[in-house]
Amino acid sequence: MFDFSTHLKSLRQSKNLTQKQLATEINVSERGIQNYETGIRKPTYDILIALADYFDVSLDYLVGRTNNPNSHKS
Repeated sequence: MFDFSTHLKSLRQSKNLTQKQLATEINVSERGIQNYETGIRKPTYDILIALADYFDVSLDYLVGRTNNPNSHKS
């Protein structure tokens, strides 16, 4: 089963970013990123879009619907 929190953490670490740096880049709190990565909270639609845009991946890839980061990306 897909685990969004682990996936997000892997994406962040692949860019060598701290949680605080990612939070600043997408205009959310560091606590928000912490909560997403621990599974305490799920991001809103707007935050998902910001994450997909920042990491330059499709929403489908971000939420585990495909293994292809470019799937359904315009």
